[in-house]
Amino acid sequence: MPESPAYVGGHGLLAGKTVVVTAAAGTGIGSAVARKAIEEGGTVLISDFHERRLGETADRLAEETGTRPDTQVCNVTDEVQVQALVDAAVERLGRLDVMINNAGLGGSAAVVDMTDEQWATVLDVTLTGTFRCTRAVLKAMYAQGGGVIVNNASVLGWRAQAEQAHYAAAKAGVMAFTRCAAIEAAPHNVRINAVAPSLAMHPFLAKVTTDELLAELTEREAFGRYAEPWEIANVMVFLASDYSSYLTGEIISASSQHP
Repeated sequence: MPESPAYVGGHGLLAGKTVVVTAAAGTGIGSAVARKAIEEGGTVLISDFHERRLGETADRLAEETGTRPDTQVCNVTDEVQVQALVDAAVERLGRLDVMINNAGLGGSAAVVDMTDEQWATVLDVTLTGTFRCTRAVLKAMYAQGGGVIVNNASVLGWRAQAEQAHYAAAKAGVMAFTRCAAIEAAPHNVRINAVAPSLAMHPFLAKVTTDELLAELTEREAFGRYAEPWEIANVMVFLASDYSSYLTGEIISASSQHP
């Protein structure tokens, strides 16, 4: 497999901005975008439902960047916790300029075998969780006169893949929700966009996906390799920055193959 490119350092894209990242514990896209936001000059608060891993991630980010992000435990399936996250961010950071809605849940199940619980759980975290966080943060952003929301979608919102009906439906919902919410938010100077990664490698994905499927998916990519989480984070940071000031309601495919 071809080697990944060299890591790209910060260029001050988020200097002076406050940023909240959901589902940032661990070593996936969430923690990668938190690191990039810090390196780009942002003041960052990270959240996750897993308190111990959240603290460990904050410590690791402090070692990597020299700056420890603030933390707030939050389960995006709980409206009370979501509102508490937004309230904590505004109180501690002074305002909330950027919200990265990264929380999502996958899994594999054939439709014929999928239970109502499997379907509902994936949609509750991935789609409804994005809605809850957006609803809560929009109130704060409207009140302060503007802001940016970046949602994490997936190319499976466009493509078909066996045993991914619940996840694909949820991510397609995130895309449609992003477009509709963006139209409502535009008069309030709030931009809402989404990133749709194809294959970004991290330990959790490797744990829940067979080697055979990973090899098959990798072969489809034009570069012959999977994306590093920080490569997806770069696109999110671009959308969060003033460089994308005329973009809203867009879904950016962070993929080396066409949807």
